[in-house]
Amino acid sequence: MSDLSTRLIHHPYRAPEGFEAVPPGVFKASTVVFPSVQALRTQEWKDKSGYTYGLHGTPTTFTLEERIATIEGGRLCVLAPSGLSAVALVDMAFLRQGDEVLLPDNAYGPGKSFAAGELAAWGITHRYYDPMNPADLAERISPATRLVWLEAPGSITLEFPDLPALVAVVGQANDGRAGSRPIVTALDNTWGAGIAFNAFELGVDVSMQALTKYPSGGADVLMGSVVTRDEALHQQLLLCHMRLGLGVGANDAELVLRGLPSMALRYHAQDAATRALAQWMGHQPGVVQVLHPALDGSPGHDHFVRDARAAACLFSAVFDPSIPQERVDAFCDALQLFRLGWSWAGPISLCAPYDVRAMRTTPWPHAGGLVRFAVGLEAADDLRADLAQALAVLNA
Repeated sequence: MSDLSTRLIHHPYRAPEGFEAVPPGVFKASTVVFPSVQALRTQEWKDKSGYTYGLHGTPTTFTLEERIATIEGGRLCVLAPSGLSAVALVDMAFLRQGDEVLLPDNAYGPGKSFAAGELAAWGITHRYYDPMNPADLAERISPATRLVWLEAPGSITLEFPDLPALVAVVGQANDGRAGSRPIVTALDNTWGAGIAFNAFELGVDVSMQALTKYPSGGADVLMGSVVTRDEALHQQLLLCHMRLGLGVGANDAELVLRGLPSMALRYHAQDAATRALAQWMGHQPGVVQVLHPALDGSPGHDHFVRDARAAACLFSAVFDPSIPQERVDAFCDALQLFRLGWSWAGPISLCAPYDVRAMRTTPWPHAGGLVRFAVGLEAADDLRADLAQALAVLNA
């Protein structure tokens, strides 16, 4: 090898074994090099016993998957490029043409849009059920139902459902389906993050998370995960994941791995600040109700008390119907520390107004405007002062 470029590409030096540090190593690869033809033909990635191609896993992504599975109380995990892609992965892994998926009426909006768009175009029907009424779910399950989505609490309005009762309804339906494909229950557990409660102890089959939120914590990365305890379900997910070509970048995995050690500290700190601000907000003029599962009177509060150990950083305020939407928007514009933006669980506080009536198939009991708040890591007293000065604009 006389040419410099060849000698650099095929350089014989190998770093010594035994290096160990606090952060896991970051391995970037598309091509994985095999030591022999036999290894190329036999090496397996589906059980994490080896590596075949960067898309199918590296030491970095395998490490992140194992840690997310531990946080969730599951056994098996697969990563996706975003929370929404994780939702889509679950749908595509478990649904076929002619099947039906049932979604809570208060579910994550883009997940509902995926069902109404792509799934419908592929011959998969969807219907919505009232997540606060297990009997409504039981009534809507049909012979075509193959997947039931759960969400705790509901997106934007934060109703906390009776998860064990909903899971029991699906279990009863499966008991009468001997010989046919069972209904799978899948929970969007982004809010709980594996900290507020253990989804599998409450009976769900699959737990999905947007790692964009709490596991990352920096508002600087997009990623999702799907966790299960069931090997057969995991293989369905894994093979669908492989055929779709879903993958995550090594640097993104590094950012999530860096966020995991502080996740519980951030979760509980934001929980305490959010409860204090939500309670205070409920006593302010112009506010008719504050929605937060830990507040007495918020829908599903009793279920939250029974099943959850903590709460995430979200609360929503419903304003008096006499206040026009223009003033609600002016209130949002007047906020200085709460910035206007989507997502949550990052270091900065956020808010956004929503038209709940346009998002639901079932009636929404409030006529006034709604604003959802995501509490960041700023001092709670500073955030309270920001809310107070914006409320003065609302009530001027």
